[in-house]
Amino acid sequence: MNRSSLRSALGLLLVTGVALSGAACGADDDKPADGKVIITVNGLPPATEAANHQRFLDNVAEFERLNPDIDIDAREGKMDPQTFSAKLAGGQLEDVFYVYFTDPANLIAKRQVADISTYAKDFPVVDQLKPEVKRVFSDADGKLYGLPYKNYSMGLLYSRPLFTQAGLDPNNPPKTWADVRTAAKKIAALGNGTVGYGEYSKSNTGGWHFTAELYSVGGEVARNEGGTWKAAFNNDQGRQVLHQLKEMRWTDNSMGSRQSLEWADLLQMMGSGKLGMYVATADNIPTIVNQYKGKFEDYGLGPIPDGKGTLGGGEGYMFNAKATPEKIRAGLKWLTFWFTSADRIEAENKWSAENKLPVGLPEPQIFTGDAAAKQAAADKTYANVPQENYAPFVAAMGSVPVKLEPPHAQQIYAVLDVAMLKVLTDRDANVDQLLADAEKQVNTILGTVR
Repeated sequence: MNRSSLRSALGLLLVTGVALSGAACGADDDKPADGKVIITVNGLPPATEAANHQRFLDNVAEFERLNPDIDIDAREGKMDPQTFSAKLAGGQLEDVFYVYFTDPANLIAKRQVADISTYAKDFPVVDQLKPEVKRVFSDADGKLYGLPYKNYSMGLLYSRPLFTQAGLDPNNPPKTWADVRTAAKKIAALGNGTVGYGEYSKSNTGGWHFTAELYSVGGEVARNEGGTWKAAFNNDQGRQVLHQLKEMRWTDNSMGSRQSLEWADLLQMMGSGKLGMYVATADNIPTIVNQYKGKFEDYGLGPIPDGKGTLGGGEGYMFNAKATPEKIRAGLKWLTFWFTSADRIEAENKWSAENKLPVGLPEPQIFTGDAAAKQAAADKTYANVPQENYAPFVAAMGSVPVKLEPPHAQQIYAVLDVAMLKVLTDRDANVDQLLADAEKQVNTILGTVR
């Protein structure tokens, strides 16, 4: 789980209600006398990330040159569940603010964001967004409240050198969980501390992976039944996930004896050349390379095994419910200038390549039509990673349904961590009892969803 993905999992909020301000659909008399509109936006990388920080400010400066009637007050920070509610209630929330895909539904339901549908019609690129991504930022009536920026989904990250050493085809990663089990045994048999398959079970990452693996076999963590959310994992699919891990750990001995692992552990193991496979997003790869001395050419990415579903998410921006029409229009100009803009992708890819940042990692597109074609062409021109290593993932991308996290995801993941840790550290763990206990706790958590 990369840091961005971990923070993404933290995004779901249950905040106190703040009524939708009439200012969001009122007259334009809040426009300053000098004709300039000032908007506050967050998402500015911290100064410690010097290159990305400066790139953001450079784009702000270029935007302001092209739009002399708009000034952008850029602020550091993204979605923080610990401070969001207070900022919102205290009037400190930015006009245009960063969210994860788990945030919009709750913010829309609480009427804490502005309806931008009327204004978005003036920006043609909005019509080229994928319908399923656009729905993340829409209500049941199709009204739009924000725009996406990035999208991700999970697959099977694997070591190509270890596949070759174990007599496996590095261009043909496992397609099913049964295949994963077979491959993991062969990799573990290489010895010298090599682990065939790695798994999380700490700091909510175990529950996060349980969710992804449950989706892959056609299961659900939670279901909305007549307006009430209920746990949905105490069944054959949930048992399949835990039994497989238990068998791999204790019968096959293909997962290693070191358990209670969290996010950085598997990346470090992969970078050291001692791990065969684990479930991950594509942006784990540059972290393994940059922080753990790996090599881009050593890693492949395949679709999540069984492929009946995969956990996905992403990032985007929404609008403060109190934003005036002028601020909403200015915010849409900014977002469609840079973030939700296929026309900027070539320039951004060029900059990334020049700054030795990865270009061409496989991520689901947010666009369709001409915009998608522009992105594909720009990625091909500036790709500096071995895209052929990710071909299996890309080929399956359109056929594996992407599902979002459940409500109160982090609380649920903490509960499911217990089940994951138990099957990986206790040979005699009772899977049925673990699922039953987790179901009770998760139903209590889901009972607070409104």
